[in-house]
Amino acid sequence: MQENHISYYSHHLGRSIDMLIYGHWGYPILVFPTTLGDHHQAKGMGLIDSVRGLVESGKYKIYCIDGIDKESWYGRHLTPAQKVLNHIQYDKFLTNELVPYIQRECSVDKIGVAGCSFGGFHAFNFAFRHPEQVAYLISMSGAFDIRSFVGGYYDDNVHFNNPIDYIPNEQGWRYNHMKIVLGSSEWDICLNANLTMTRILNNKGIDHWSDIRGWELHDWPLWHRMFPDYLSKMM
Repeated sequence: MQENHISYYSHHLGRSIDMLIYGHWGYPILVFPTTLGDHHQAKGMGLIDSVRGLVESGKYKIYCIDGIDKESWYGRHLTPAQKVLNHIQYDKFLTNELVPYIQRECSVDKIGVAGCSFGGFHAFNFAFRHPEQVAYLISMSGAFDIRSFVGGYYDDNVHFNNPIDYIPNEQGWRYNHMKIVLGSSEWDICLNANLTMTRILNNKGIDHWSDIRGWELHDWPLWHRMFPDYLSKMM
């Protein structure tokens, strides 16, 4: 399986962001790391190997990006307002710089996004904030409420990065083109978050697949089984 490393300079962040790219060709899937993870995480934890066949066959090309959680939601040294402002800069990097680069490289109009755990939040939030750039969304054991990261602080920036708050006010038709998977399990610590989001999406008439698996834990073995299954059914 072809593997390439690039260091992408972001003008929005004022520094370079590392990324590992797997595959020679195929539909692009941008994978966000879990809490405090980096671009090595998906390979190191076996997630890339779980989809090796789909990548080697040229069906998918996987882009594993660095997160900036230490400088945003998990930055305990930061004020709540600065946490969300830093996240917004990361979002601008993705929207204005990285995703257009991936679109050009793969000759596609829209990309796919995926993530496990907190990476599931990142994938979900990006897709719903920027549906014009996303055709496929895979959230595995994600959670969709970031208010615990900002204490009692709340402003428009928090609101519009907190899916549980802003999606009830969205127009459901904006997402009709997206194929959406919310994966969870009976023993998943994020099960209730996924059931709540499913109710919200259903209320808005947003079609999606809510996949609740058996008694498995919120951990990599579950996601190893989910990811190839979801990718094989997405296109």
